[in-house]
Amino acid sequence: MALISTKGMYGLAALCEIKKHNATSPIHKHEIAKRASVSENYLDLLLGKLKKAGIVKSLRGVNGGYVLAKDPKMITVVDVLIALEDDLKVVKGPIEHPILELFFRDAKDKINDIFNLNLVELEEYQNDVLDFVI
Repeated sequence: MALISTKGMYGLAALCEIKKHNATSPIHKHEIAKRASVSENYLDLLLGKLKKAGIVKSLRGVNGGYVLAKDPKMITVVDVLIALEDDLKVVKGPIEHPILELFFRDAKDKINDIFNLNLVELEEYQNDVLDFVI
């Protein structure tokens, strides 16, 4: 089973910052790094993978930087994690125990639900959690 590493976490943080910046103008790499609390060198690695996956694109020049390559509603958490982590599996291979088979099938369904959130829904998720009152 592959775990989500800092690649996935910082990559998602970087994309959230790119999305928040402005859909029409690029954001500079140093600004993304600052806002996402990641080093620029590590961010280069992440942005390279995200660019190769068609999730971000870079624009050169004085007003250059990074923008999302497609509508944020079309970019899911799982797309980003697969682009950065290469492999995401809850359980690899068959489970030959009835209770554990049910448990891991349910876990996989719940993970799929939350990992299929797109970048817009991810921001709404934050707002829903922050607005929660007991």
